[in-house]
Amino acid sequence: MKQIVEFVPIALFFIVYQLDGQSVNLAGWHYEFDGIFSATAAMMVATVLQVVFVYAITRTLEKRLLWLLLAVMVFGGATLIFRNQMFIQWKPSIFNWALGLAFGISQVIGDKNLMERTLGSQIHLPKAIWTRLNLVWVANFFIVGTLNLVVAYGYSEETWVSYKLYSAIGFTLLLMILTALIVSPHLKDSEAKERGLQQDD
Repeated sequence: MKQIVEFVPIALFFIVYQLDGQSVNLAGWHYEFDGIFSATAAMMVATVLQVVFVYAITRTLEKRLLWLLLAVMVFGGATLIFRNQMFIQWKPSIFNWALGLAFGISQVIGDKNLMERTLGSQIHLPKAIWTRLNLVWVANFFIVGTLNLVVAYGYSEETWVSYKLYSAIGFTLLLMILTALIVSPHLKDSEAKERGLQQDD
């Protein structure tokens, strides 16, 4: 459910962008959709509502979601204020690179990397597996951030908007599959260890 909700702002960004040039008249109020700027405003509103919804359901907020909200508001706000789409086009790269840097640094600082800190309370994995999993996520963040700028600068704005939606879905699914492939061989050992801890209690 939470994963589906996270795609709503991106999907709305894509949908509103397609309405460029169309207008809405409602009870005397007139609005004409203005391409990427209307799409950016819609994504900003949707991201705020996403955070509110997640908190209402879970009563907790991940730091990643809060950082995402901050990034969308800062880069989205700059896009609207300066009427320059490059701010919102840079946002995915900056955000993913920042996450990649954070996950990478956690690999060499502290007893546990970010993957183990995030999921360690749910599953028990060997240290080498946590390292492998963390590095896969680091690679994903840097690849996603880099490809975003390749498309933003190498192709049309319309192509980038479509890429933003479909790549978000594609890379998320790919990352989940890779994570499952790395973790699944060790789940039985994790379950056995968990049962052992419960018996000791």
